[in-house]
Amino acid sequence: MVIRRSNERGRASHGWLKSWHTFSFAGYYDPQYMGFGSLRVINEDIVAADSGFATHPHQDMEIITYMLSGELKHEDSMGNGAVIHPGEVQVMSAGTGIRHSEWNPSPQNHAHLLQIWIEPRQKGVTPRWDQKMFPRADKINRLQLLVSGDGRENSLMIHQEADLYACILEPGCSVNLPASKNLQFVHVISGDIQSDDQELLSGDALMERSEKDRNIQTRQGAEILVFSMKE
Repeated sequence: MVIRRSNERGRASHGWLKSWHTFSFAGYYDPQYMGFGSLRVINEDIVAADSGFATHPHQDMEIITYMLSGELKHEDSMGNGAVIHPGEVQVMSAGTGIRHSEWNPSPQNHAHLLQIWIEPRQKGVTPRWDQKMFPRADKINRLQLLVSGDGRENSLMIHQEADLYACILEPGCSVNLPASKNLQFVHVISGDIQSDDQELLSGDALMERSEKDRNIQTRQGAEILVFSMKE
């Protein structure tokens, strides 16, 4: 088990954007943290009001946006346009190539989000986009499947054998991660969790390949993302 502490992450500040990088990204490079399995990027971004990412290209990457607060307006070269709100998840398969912009339309509130990149199992797929709301109640003290490689259980589909779950743990509650031969990555969005006498706080992450069950508890409450990926 490897624990990646929040204060060890790479940081970038561009005035309108503050970003924390779990893995090497843009101007931040750490050869020990180049990704984990097919998970290549998990950035925590805070975008200032009336600011954002101008139109830019992507290719051969599965891109997931998980909104925490505020809102973000998406427009792309396929003609899609939508505003992402907290509780909504967006997926974009860049495939052969796509251009898009992400903008915070609020005149006064910042947007807080996680942007996740997963390497696809196949290059050159047809670009696609999708977005869905996952009710908060469905995540309380249970793992709610958000994204998968086969779209099961009404999850959003990506081109990789990787599952992404979300869970909101109430104070004093726990959730069990079943034993798996897959790689598992747990990101703490907020709050505190404990597992195997280790405590993780907001922004911390846990990486492992474990064939035993892992129980995750919380004292004060927490929101987490859990990735399960083929090695």
